Amino acid sequence: MNKTLSNFIFTLIIGFFFINCANRGTPDGGPKDETPPSIIKSEPENYSTNFKSNEIRVYFDEYIKIKDLQKQLIISPPMKTQPDVTPLGNASKYITIKIYDTLQPNTTYAFNFGNSITDNNEGNPYPYYRYVFSTGDHIDSLSVNGNIVDALKREPETFVNVALYEVDSTFTDSIIYKETPKYITNTLDSVTTFSIENLKSGKYLLMALKDGNGDNKFQQKTDQIAFHKSFIEVPTDSSYTLRLFNEDIDFKGTRPRLISGEKIAFGYEGDYKGMKIDIISETPSEFEYRVTKDPKTDTLNYWYKPRLEVDSLVFKVSKKEFEKEFTARISEQKRDTLIISTYPSGNIGYDEDFKISGTTPLLNFDDSKISMMDKDSIQVEFTTDFNTLLNTYSIKFDKSEDDNYRIRILPEAFEDFFGDKNKDTINYAIKTRKASDYGYVRFTLINASYPVIIQLTDKSGSVKHEKSVNKTGPVDFLNLDAGMYSIRIIHDVNGNKKFDTGNYLKNLQPEKVSHFQEIEIRADWGIEETLSFN
Repeated sequence: MNKTLSNFIFTLIIGFFFINCANRGTPDGGPKDETPPSIIKSEPENYSTNFKSNEIRVYFDEYIKIKDLQKQLIISPPMKTQPDVTPLGNASKYITIKIYDTLQPNTTYAFNFGNSITDNNEGNPYPYYRYVFSTGDHIDSLSVNGNIVDALKREPETFVNVALYEVDSTFTDSIIYKETPKYITNTLDSVTTFSIENLKSGKYLLMALKDGNGDNKFQQKTDQIAFHKSFIEVPTDSSYTLRLFNEDIDFKGTRPRLISGEKIAFGYEGDYKGMKIDIISETPSEFEYRVTKDPKTDTLNYWYKPRLEVDSLVFKVSKKEFEKEFTARISEQKRDTLIISTYPSGNIGYDEDFKISGTTPLLNFDDSKISMMDKDSIQVEFTTDFNTLLNTYSIKFDKSEDDNYRIRILPEAFEDFFGDKNKDTINYAIKTRKASDYGYVRFTLINASYPVIIQLTDKSGSVKHEKSVNKTGPVDFLNLDAGMYSIRIIHDVNGNKKFDTGNYLKNLQPEKVSHFQEIEIRADWGIEETLSFN
């Protein structure tokens, strides 16, 4: 055997030996560690009485981490000065809680950590760890249980705070706006049930809050709220269902501002319907104004003429209980120009109007300068309806399936508030789809209490179609796009054809809502569904 071949064989043998050794020594991974960390001891011990310490330590049998503490940790009763909990983000075998608040006498405190404590390697949580102590000589042991539902949606929000306010000589209805609750818990991210534990006996207001800023106080603009219709007595064997809702925001006008020539924007909060804008400053006899709704923001635009040589104008904004004077600073600015826009583009529904809007208030419309032709070049008759506040003309006409419509708007068809007119010819093309592109559903209601509103929604809860129903009989939804729809029934007690939400100060619960399983609508196909009510 020559030397080269001998070296090659030797190399092969050595390589096989190392590969074999490597294979023998490679771990197979084994079963995944799913065991949560265990607590060895606590200082002071959990469920201590006559608590006087300002520092707590909880020791574990392995390295742990704390995650999502801001969401997960709930302290009941809430503390005005938040304690320091360490370590955050670093591995350690113990947790330190440093208390800076002055503790109330004869009170049971609970630190609810949720699932924030996990082992360092696998992230296995120590589930729903609670550290409890009392500044008195006993631990309060009563509890209140229940569940959270959303008043309108199929599923409620996660991380909802549920709280009890003690009803004593200092209690007022406004307490939820000003004070933190006596006891509090949280539904966390995976359950809709709640249990408020370690309570003392007494009378309480039970409420829930999807807290926008984490201050444990109700903010109407940002928070969802739920409340039990009457005070509860603890101890209790009852289980409570709380319906979470958004209150209608109380109307409030905001300071107006000039945003272009002779155009003042009046912002508002809440519902603008019924909002009045009256000018208080002296104006010439030829003074005129128009008010239009901004299509994108919570703003009413106040347009006026002629141009005024003043530094400011004073207005009074009012609606029901709200009334306030505002001053708008005036300067010389360029006016908005008239631009015409239309909706929809492309396809139009059989029951849909063609809408024409302007960027400035439309004043005059010459319908002889608008024409409409179908695909056979036959003139299509139409009528118009003008909404002054939305500054929109609705063009109404009978439609045929699978048809094309050409709309021509000649110059000077529209004149705006300032005398400007559209200068160019504008052409639009829209079309209808085949009837076979749509599906339909017929609903039969059993044991319904009328009136009701039947809504078909998408997965996010946005309403795609709805009908108000006030008597028995089949209810048909025609010309539906193919897809999945959720069925939502609003029990319209007052018959105003809309969902009425609740109001805490008025002690009003939201109207009841029923949800049914999803349905699939197919093109060129119809289905029948029976909706039964208890």
